[in-house]
Amino acid sequence: MVEKPVRWGIMGTGGIAGSFAEDLRLTDSGTVAAVGSRSRDSADRFADRLGISKRHGSYEELANDPDIDVVYVATPHPLHHANALLALEAGKPVLVEKPFTMNAAEARELVAVARERGLFLMEAMWTRFLPHVRRIRELLGDLGDLVTVIADHGQWFAEDPAFRLFAPELGGGALLDLGIYPVSFASMVLGAPNRVVSLSDPAFTGVDAQTSILLGHASSAQAVLSCTLRAVGPTTATIVGTDARIEIEGAFYAPASFTVIPRRGERTRFEYTDEGRGLRHEADEVALRLRAGEIESPLMPLDETVSIMETMDEVLAQAAASAG
Repeated sequence: MVEKPVRWGIMGTGGIAGSFAEDLRLTDSGTVAAVGSRSRDSADRFADRLGISKRHGSYEELANDPDIDVVYVATPHPLHHANALLALEAGKPVLVEKPFTMNAAEARELVAVARERGLFLMEAMWTRFLPHVRRIRELLGDLGDLVTVIADHGQWFAEDPAFRLFAPELGGGALLDLGIYPVSFASMVLGAPNRVVSLSDPAFTGVDAQTSILLGHASSAQAVLSCTLRAVGPTTATIVGTDARIEIEGAFYAPASFTVIPRRGERTRFEYTDEGRGLRHEADEVALRLRAGEIESPLMPLDETVSIMETMDEVLAQAAASAG
């Protein structure tokens, strides 16, 4: 039996929303059924550009649309909690763009509501679902005892107070936008830390322009992570074990290639090609779980999402303390 495509409603009309809609064209698992924005004009422009027939001039209308099966929240970070809650309370499964929320308290509330209502909920950490990242996870057991994860994400942006990355009210800062990638990557490899040490330097608007993070784990493994808005970094990652290491060329969160380098023996290089931005894989994962009647993904569990936000909270708290 051929299963019907999952009907997506996209909440938001920004760049990531457009990329998600475009990547859905590369898979048979789902289709964009509707888009919702805070203004009808914005929804119309987005829908016209991407060939979406149904558009809504409010998030409430989208959440209550009976012709969609799942909502993708692609609004700015500070709106994620309220928008996801709106969709959950309307009885819709939800995929929430990363970072999941602004803090762990918001994340816990969303998880509690989803579980109470028996609704699917997942953070859109799209890199988790890429075939090559899944392969890296499979190879972790070949590395021996894990010792260190090193990852960075750096991009250069002009310090413009009107630009969202420098605007506190829009959830700006290096950590929430870029740092979520290395923090989530370290969590995927090593699990939750039991110690967090960080150092941040603020932009002129007060958001963190650059942050370095050291995570300690009960196993004695450590993660050394960094993110910056001030320079283009290598955006690479290395996973070091007692028997071998994996070196991931940039961008580590969506690698075209990586190499397994054993302590003894020949190195092995893995290369991958993929269509689009890679976002279709998270859409496929959502469709798979919805059809199975599951309310979360084992590749991006809700408890891990909360744990990641707890780590982010601690990093931001240390940044605020050092600035004060």
